Amino acid sequence: MTMTPGLRKLALTTHVASSVGWLGSVTAFLALSIVGLVSDDDQTVRAVYVAMDVSGWYVLVPFSVASLATGLVQSLGTSWGLLRHYWVVIKLVMTVVASVVLVLYTETLDHFACVAADTGAPRASLDGLDGASPVIHAAAALLLLLVATTLSVFKPRGLTRHGRRKQHQQRALSRS
Repeated sequence: MTMTPGLRKLALTTHVASSVGWLGSVTAFLALSIVGLVSDDDQTVRAVYVAMDVSGWYVLVPFSVASLATGLVQSLGTSWGLLRHYWVVIKLVMTVVASVVLVLYTETLDHFACVAADTGAPRASLDGLDGASPVIHAAAALLLLLVATTLSVFKPRGLTRHGRRKQHQQRALSRS
């Protein structure tokens, strides 16, 4: 099914907005995680971990789901197709993996936030948190999203077997 030009533009705009939102949110999360890692101020560290937990569930996860859903709509409603081009398949796999890792990692963020929110706990409880983990996860997510963006812009050539078969079928129909 191919979308009308107006619907296609709306779907593309929604996909770009949700993907850019996800990219920007990951960048902000990375900044927060770096502050949490390097700060010596207990209140700052506690606030950062609570903020990361909230942003994980209420910003990052919704943007990742929106990006995945709108990307599926885009691929299924345009001539690019879901499984015709390698760059689309690679983006799909990367987005699914990133979204699953994000949802699983938010459980870790919940734990970090609970420890940080316990203001009666000693400073040592904060030292027990793996402060490098959010930095590593956010940096990896940022890299992955930049690769996905690059694939979207450059759209490297290369049809999958399914794509070659569809192309062959379309050529045969146009000759008839």
